[in-house]
Amino acid sequence: MAFKIPKIPSSTNKSVRFPNDMIEEVETAIRGQDCTFSAFVVAAVRAALDDLKEQEQQ
Repeated sequence: MAFKIPKIPSSTNKSVRFPNDMIEEVETAIRGQDCTFSAFVVAAVRAALDDLKEQEQQ
């Protein structure tokens, strides 16, 4: 299998308001990790969407 350089998916900026306590919790969770706030939020939303799809299939 040949190595392929990953491409960054196209994206769009969206302004989202978060409660201050959630921002603090996310920042605490990613501190010292190789993760940005945006990457964490994208992963969390993907996980939530996957859960919704699973619920629809049941």
